[in-house]
Amino acid sequence: MLIEPLNEQELGILRLMAQGFSNPEIAQKRSLAVSTVRWYVKHIYRKLGVHNRTQAAAQAREMRLL
Repeated sequence: MLIEPLNEQELGILRLMAQGFSNPEIAQKRSLAVSTVRWYVKHIYRKLGVHNRTQAAAQAREMRLL
């Protein structure tokens, strides 16, 4: 169960992270600054209760978010 639901931007970034895209690549695809992507990634980690991209992808799959 999520502490707080992911918003649409966070879900989009999470999907790209799970596909193996880097923060700069995600920033380019989403028309965001790299610092903004990093901010979203931190929030995604907090909401999923994880500490890295691999854990985030695994947790999201387990929760059927991906």
